[in-house]
Amino acid sequence: MAEKKSRVLVIGATGRIGREMVKASLDAGHPTLALARQSAYSDPLKSSLLRSFAEAGAVIITGSLDDYPSLLAAVKLADVVISALPSAQSLEQMMIIHAIREAGCVKRFIPSEFGADPDKVQILNMDHGFYKKKADIRRRIEIEGIPHTYICCNFFMSYLIPSLVQPGAKVPPRDKLKIYGDGSVKAVFVLEADVATFTISTIDDQRTLDKVMYIRPPGNVISMNELVEFWETKIAKELEKTYVSDEELLKSIHDIPFPDNSDLIFIYSAFIKGDHTYFNIDKAGVEASCLYPNVKYTTVKEYLDTLLQEG
Repeated sequence: MAEKKSRVLVIGATGRIGREMVKASLDAGHPTLALARQSAYSDPLKSSLLRSFAEAGAVIITGSLDDYPSLLAAVKLADVVISALPSAQSLEQMMIIHAIREAGCVKRFIPSEFGADPDKVQILNMDHGFYKKKADIRRRIEIEGIPHTYICCNFFMSYLIPSLVQPGAKVPPRDKLKIYGDGSVKAVFVLEADVATFTISTIDDQRTLDKVMYIRPPGNVISMNELVEFWETKIAKELEKTYVSDEELLKSIHDIPFPDNSDLIFIYSAFIKGDHTYFNIDKAGVEASCLYPNVKYTTVKEYLDTLLQEG
């Protein structure tokens, strides 16, 4: 007899990663609940998305973090809670933690990280608290003794890759581009739908309980030099390259006010400091593509094929 699948509540279900979590949860056969604000119903795109969730079998619950009774009622219906809130709302997850503690029925919480490991990044003095807020949520989860899994996918594929890491550009370059540092430091990019599939795979897996799961598929760990070489091969043309030194990049970050310099900060973190890949995964962590070798993921090379009609 098949083991009963956990009931999954997705908070932030209409967001970019939240919608993928709902789809992946449903695809994996989990009873799935999506928490939606009342205002979502008056937004045509969000309303249509919620309707599609319901048609696929999800239960839509109206509520929000601003309405604690509605949040608590939703959490009480779940075995697993996935927060897909945007980074700007990281600290608002304290309310979710409070609800999980009060409900007493949640066997796993997956907070909204889905980026670089906030306990490993080396740019805490220049990111305006971006990662500290995520680390603070981790510490609160641990203090409260809440079972959890942290998901570190580093960059979403839709971030920076469509421009070949050229901030401000909308399409990949066909003539010239900038390479940051010496171009050899590797970063990690993962398609949002693949992040969701790997995340949902952890839900009833004891190997990932109270662990950090890093999503580092071999085909998605890539340096700027490799990325440009792949692109040049696809367009059958060599690009003119300008190398931007560490010092030049830091000067640009200093000269451009926050948040307009955010892309440059994350580029410095990934492609200069190596924050995605400088460390080996220790016993507190696991790697997703090793745990779930049957998950078919989109590689960077495959994603570049979708950009060929652009630029």
